[in-house]
Amino acid sequence: MTQRELAGELGISLGKANYCLRALVDKGLIKTANFRRSQHKARYFYQLTPHGLKEKAGLTKRFLKRKIKEHQALTEEIARLREEITG
Repeated sequence: MTQRELAGELGISLGKANYCLRALVDKGLIKTANFRRSQHKARYFYQLTPHGLKEKAGLTKRFLKRKIKEHQALTEEIARLREEITG
């Protein structure tokens, strides 16, 4: 996916996508490299660094914890509502 395609997918400008990608590189979350065999030497690929993978895993873990809590709350609400109906 090109930066232009990424920007379109996210609904942001190309400049903003580039700015954000550069910030991720600066934070050490992703690294860039040229496509060695590409005729377009300005093309880069982005790869998560070990630090980036750790951050991604942390985000995923926090997301799953939130979803589990939401599921538990909904299950309890459904049980409460059923009790009210059959009460």
